[in-house]
Amino acid sequence: MQGVFLDTDTLVPSELDFSTFDTLLSWACYPQTRADQCAARLEGAQVVVTNKVVLDAATLKACPSLKLICICATGTNNVDLAAASALGITVCNVTGYARASVAQHTMALLLSLAARLVPYHEAVRSGEWSRASQFCLLDHPMMELSGKTFGVIGYGDLGREVARLAKAFGMQVLVAESFQAQGNQPGRVPMAELLPAADVISLHCPLTAQTDKLVDAAFLSQMKPGAVLLNTARGGLIDEPALAQALRSGQLGGAGLDVLSSEPPSMAHPLLADGIPNLLITPHNAWGTRESRQRLLNGVVENIRQWQAGTPMNVVC
Repeated sequence: MQGVFLDTDTLVPSELDFSTFDTLLSWACYPQTRADQCAARLEGAQVVVTNKVVLDAATLKACPSLKLICICATGTNNVDLAAASALGITVCNVTGYARASVAQHTMALLLSLAARLVPYHEAVRSGEWSRASQFCLLDHPMMELSGKTFGVIGYGDLGREVARLAKAFGMQVLVAESFQAQGNQPGRVPMAELLPAADVISLHCPLTAQTDKLVDAAFLSQMKPGAVLLNTARGGLIDEPALAQALRSGQLGGAGLDVLSSEPPSMAHPLLADGIPNLLITPHNAWGTRESRQRLLNGVVENIRQWQAGTPMNVVC
């Protein structure tokens, strides 16, 4: 049985143990794969592993031997699930592997913004502290997290862990109503209640047609003045020009992002422009500790094993 891994470089293979993975199938592994290379590389393969390479309907239709798609991630927006289902292709993802890594990174973004670490570090390096007339610099107002309200949108595995850490800092947690559930949801609050109440809002929901550009100008205008927005989920959740404007105007107190709508971004991206205050962006690496990547690979291995045994797990379609 032939398997293809389309983008192994996303895992940095030299840092991981691939020994079990290598014994499952006869593998063809590629560091990266362009869209126009997919169909040729998948010819004759029964199993494909992809992290971020897009598998659209046209590609899937061109690969009649394909039986299993293993998404080497939790998000499924890079695979046309409807097309896969119609073609009888099983699609599995991996959940839970990045819980500690993403939650840690989310709080790191928040702590950096709250303590204004970047501008204060730059002040030290530029000599501003050395020239100061007193022992400390207090030019950039800081935010104490204890007693503040932390709003979570998307209360799955990652959202719950981030909420747990927020509580450890003495924050009150509000959880937004689910986009999928209907009717009363005990312990959840409507978005209209969460937005004006939260000092910090953290996004952990998937990118779907329903959540595309969820954070638009109207959303931002309802947020508490001076609040902080965090996004370690998907860049497409945010209307990025609207966020840039909200930061420039001072409507928001800050934003910490690990994702953008296009990755890697063009230098012309609206959030990479000069003059946007209190914006901290990291390059989609919240999930990427070595431990997290090994758990992810192990999850892919287990998905393939269970599928081979006739008891597929983590099936998304």
